[in-house]
Amino acid sequence: MSLLQVEELDSRHGLLQAVREVSFGVDEGETLGLVGANGAGKTTLLRTIAGAHRLAGGRVLFDGREITRLPSYKRVELGIALVPEGRRLFPGLTVEENLLVARSRRRTGRWNVESVLDAFPLLRPLRHHRASTLSGGEQQATAIGRALMTNPRLLLLDEVSLGLAPVAVEDVYRSLEKLLEGGATVVLVEQDLKRAMQVSTSILCMLEGRVVLEGAAGELSREQVTEAYFGLRRGAAA
Repeated sequence: MSLLQVEELDSRHGLLQAVREVSFGVDEGETLGLVGANGAGKTTLLRTIAGAHRLAGGRVLFDGREITRLPSYKRVELGIALVPEGRRLFPGLTVEENLLVARSRRRTGRWNVESVLDAFPLLRPLRHHRASTLSGGEQQATAIGRALMTNPRLLLLDEVSLGLAPVAVEDVYRSLEKLLEGGATVVLVEQDLKRAMQVSTSILCMLEGRVVLEGAAGELSREQVTEAYFGLRRGAAA
């Protein structure tokens, strides 16, 4: 049984249908790379799974339980954590204070301030610095750490490398890869196709709100994904 199961999911922004009849599953320990051009519906899909955006149709199941109508804070308590696009930290709070914000809804588990700082060592000397003074990479690490503080079973990461300098991307992914090696279950939205295919066990490509290609990352070529990304072909991997 998949840890996450999405069935025929539709989401809208007013009259605009942003996600159209999307279905997929994510097994425990899997990393699903969710790719597609701007406006493909990736962020809306992640927000809908997290309960931050109301769905217009379909179902979401988590560990066999339907959570379609559960509010976002209940989904956090079950073990779903979203790292939103743009990080959305509290700029006036320190790194440590931003991490502690998440503890009110946390589940029991290995993640606390010290273990997060161990996972993201670039944050340890910055733990008492305000978020507003951090670089983009440091902010992204803090945002991922804040999500980990809830001890999630499923981590939803939206646009990990967006707007970051190459050296910052390397730092963040170095820590992220250690999480993945440790068996974390992740849905990763990433514009960098090469990076997404390197770290993911499976790939799902969206175009205009629909899934146009999906398959094991090791069985898809860069050319196949690029063609689907730009709408040059439609269909699923065999």
